[in-house]
Amino acid sequence: MDSDVKCPKCGSAYAYQDGALWICPECGHEWSQQDQAAEADGAEGSTEIRDANGNVLADGDTVTVIKDLKVKGSSLVVKGGTKVKGIRLADGGDGHDIACKMPGIGAMNLKSEFVKKS
Repeated sequence: MDSDVKCPKCGSAYAYQDGALWICPECGHEWSQQDQAAEADGAEGSTEIRDANGNVLADGDTVTVIKDLKVKGSSLVVKGGTKVKGIRLADGGDGHDIACKMPGIGAMNLKSEFVKKS
């Protein structure tokens, strides 16, 4: 048994090989080593962040907010149509992948699904 193989779904160390497939006894997930290697190759190249229309965003771009967004922890609202200049791409961990300074509000993080490239 290959002890360094873990289930990609639940992380269990008790995965075992049955023919060409690996099987996790804890969650029931089945996968092949080729599938796992292909997913790992695809995950390395998928670092690009796209806006709501599918355009690739880069540091320094100008974006427009496409809908009204409530600012968590305050009574402020970012109105749809607000332009944000000089964005920075960041990994917020919770889906907030754009760091920026909003006019009249200050520094905040946005999700790329709520902006479009200008």
